[in-house]
Amino acid sequence: MDTISPNSFQAPLWRRLLIRGGKHFLRGVGRFQARHSLVPTTPAIDNTSFGWVPQLENAWPEIREELDQLLQHPEDIPAFHQLSPDQQRISKGDNWKTFGFYIYGKRVDDNCAVCPRTAALLDTLPGVRSAMFSILKPRYRIAAHKGPTRAVIRAHLGLKVPADWRNVWIRVDDQILHWQEGKVMLFDDTYEHEVHNDTDELRAVLFLDIDRPMDKIGTLFNRLLLRLIQLSPYVRQPLKNIARWNREHGRR
Repeated sequence: MDTISPNSFQAPLWRRLLIRGGKHFLRGVGRFQARHSLVPTTPAIDNTSFGWVPQLENAWPEIREELDQLLQHPEDIPAFHQLSPDQQRISKGDNWKTFGFYIYGKRVDDNCAVCPRTAALLDTLPGVRSAMFSILKPRYRIAAHKGPTRAVIRAHLGLKVPADWRNVWIRVDDQILHWQEGKVMLFDDTYEHEVHNDTDELRAVLFLDIDRPMDKIGTLFNRLLLRLIQLSPYVRQPLKNIARWNREHGRR
């Protein structure tokens, strides 16, 4: 089966300008969100802030097993920018592959059916907005960038970490963090962050965006904000591209 060319997902100029303006707005309200956050707004966040962390860590062998099954056919896993054209600056070639389960609250049923145990666990976690396997090839670096909104907190569950773990890392603001297999890492991705995999092995994590716990005012604001994001091309285009990819690769 032929794969989809990344060039077929090139976003038109109007869409890129719309999303760029939206990101500026979202980052502009970050201070308001910080004032109403019930958890720290530091670059790294302690795992004790979320009660579901042990549940996720205990399930990592089952999740890893389903990932390993997927990796038997890496050609069937798209690169990040093949689904989300807004990631073309930081996703090149087939170096950063993703397999999505949730996209800003929208469940990708076809992919969930491929990894039913992972999907069943995700369905029980409160506030999941986005979830995917994030697979980084050896010797690839993700350039520095910032996430669009403080309405969510980023979580990584380490699934495949190179033996040379000191040379695979993420910098969040001024902090260097390292993954461990079976362990969750929490951080605020609105801080500038970059990833280096300077090893000869791939790195894979379960990547999650989880609702940031807020007070009543912040919760209402974030619900409205996330609903608007759901309706934007930033979310709608990747969902269309996932559906198209799955049709062309026999998943539906």
